[in-house]
Amino acid sequence: MSNKVVFSFDKEKDLYNLWETCTAKSYGYDFSSRLPKELVEYCKDKKYEDCKEFINNLYKNIYSSGFVEGYADFLDKSWKKIEKEYFIRMDKIIGKKLKIKKINAYLTIAPRCPYDPRDKYFMVNFFANPTTNLMTAGHEIMHFYIHENYFSDIEKKIGNKKTHDLKEALTVLLNIEFRDLWYVHDNGYESHKEFREFISKEWKKEKNFDKLLIKCVEYMKKDVK
Repeated sequence: MSNKVVFSFDKEKDLYNLWETCTAKSYGYDFSSRLPKELVEYCKDKKYEDCKEFINNLYKNIYSSGFVEGYADFLDKSWKKIEKEYFIRMDKIIGKKLKIKKINAYLTIAPRCPYDPRDKYFMVNFFANPTTNLMTAGHEIMHFYIHENYFSDIEKKIGNKKTHDLKEALTVLLNIEFRDLWYVHDNGYESHKEFREFISKEWKKEKNFDKLLIKCVEYMKKDVK
């Protein structure tokens, strides 16, 4: 059975993501700054169940428009055009096939797109253009490869935070090996800029993922930002 990604919309997951985005920060970036102030203020220090109705009413016009489901269908068809090639390339780069066979990709109207390797899903943004969302899909699926094959071992060496930093920085490889599939650049987080430059440079010297990870772990042990 080959790997596949299914794009769809789940309003319950979107509502929860909107609530969580009001307080969540990723690598120093405050995604709540891109949400309406009234939403952030309402959700502050409140539980999800106490905010759910308010969030739903705030975005009811979008939810009832049918556009979210329609965009999900479009992305699903678009991804299918590159899906096989993506997994062929990523299997070759990582040197391992992804054991997870089905991954769900949910649209969200929040500016934050989380992923969960345990529940096998990630999110893409409703307001982003299709090529950016295809890139985001490739970015998030690469995380699944890392979690499945390397994360726990690396975490023992450099700790949880730095392992997450490493996992994010590694997506710079998408710009070298995959950009022809979606035509846009994966910028990554500003805090990882120097590390991504290091990874890019080392990968171009020798395209061996296991050796690259050894170099990356040593780089992280030197205490990067």
